[in-house]
Order: sequence, then structure tokens, then C-alpha cells
Amino acid sequence: MHQTQNSHDSSLPWWRREARFLDRPLTPLSRFFLLLVALCFVVSAFLPLWRITLIAPQYQEGLRVNIYSYKLEGGGLDGQDLFEINNLNHYIGMRPLVQSDFVEMKWMPFALGLFAMIALRAAVHGRMSHVIDLFALFTYFGLFSVGLFYYRLYTYGHELDPTAPITMEPFTPMLVGKNQIANFTQYSFPLIGGVLMMTIPVLIVAAFWFSRKRHVDSL
Repeated sequence: MHQTQNSHDSSLPWWRREARFLDRPLTPLSRFFLLLVALCFVVSAFLPLWRITLIAPQYQEGLRVNIYSYKLEGGGLDGQDLFEINNLNHYIGMRPLVQSDFVEMKWMPFALGLFAMIALRAAVHGRMSHVIDLFALFTYFGLFSVGLFYYRLYTYGHELDPTAPITMEPFTPMLVGKNQIANFTQYSFPLIGGVLMMTIPVLIVAAFWFSRKRHVDSL
């Protein structure tokens, strides 16, 4: 019976075979990976995603800003680092880092929660098509978020007040890595929440791979 079904499938046009394949149920291992995906979405909503650090001779311990999905948090006692950074930004004509300016922080936690529910739905009622849909949606969301983050960095470094006490050439803070800005060395790297977000597409691909592998092995 199994061989007859496989023979019948192989005689179909490729688009019919792919349609049947996408409607196949997921393996238990693939469902487990999707549960991990849902957990990553939930946990990353509460953990810091990114950190920007500024180090200079007068700030050898560094000034830090942690970026969450819903807030900006300065390092130091009572978030003093964010106040110091905004004070320095005033001298070069950069507008202050204010949480209310980051409108995406109002909806991003809800988006992460929605993705968690989509991943759970795929794990419970899983079909191969659900995994592909989740991957496509998250890829769009990830590219949009990174692009928006870069745009924020670009505008902060290029929309400088020409009447500021210190005149600087427009610049773009580093998205990932190390950069020199005047006498400050800037570091920008993901934190645990960001690492979890980067792990999500790997888990989604793993969920797809192990179910597809079972299908291919059964042919």
C-alpha cells in the first residue's frame, strides 16, 4: 500500500506532488522545534535584544544603552548612562535618545506574542505549509526590524543641529561591530534576546528539514 501510494505520487506533476507534500503532518521532532521557537519569541520579548557601548578616555568603564523590544535602558546606577549619552549628544547636535520616539516599541512586544501563537499553532496543527508560512513571515519581520534599526542609527547620526557647540561630519553608528566616533569607540552587539531571535530561523529550518527528510526517506 505504501509503495503504491509513493508510485502514484511520483506520477503526478511536480506542483501536485509539492501541494501534497506541503499538506503532510509534521514529525514529533519538528513540532518540538516549533515549541522551542514559540518559547524563544516569548522569552526574547522580556530580555535585552541589543547593547550599544561608548568608551572614551573620560569614560573608560563605558556608557551603555540596552535595547529591549519595549524600552531603552541605560547602564549604571538608575540608568545614569543614558542621561550622560544624551548630554554628550547635545554638544554635537544629535537629538536625545527618548523612548517615546521609538514607536515600534509600542507594537513589537505584541508582534512577538503573535509570532509565538503562530508557532504554537504550527506545532499543534502542524503541516509543512505552516512551517514555510512561519519562516516567510519571520524573515519579513526580521529584515524589516533590522532595516528600521539601521534607519534609526542613520537618522540620529545625520540629522545633526548645525548650531551645536561642536561641529561634526554626519556619521552612521555601527549596526554590528566596532566604530570610531570622534574620541569615542562605539561597540554594538546583540545580547541574549537578540541571540534568541537569531536562533529562531535555525529552529524553523530544522523543523522543516526533519519532516522533509522523513518524507524523502520514505520514497
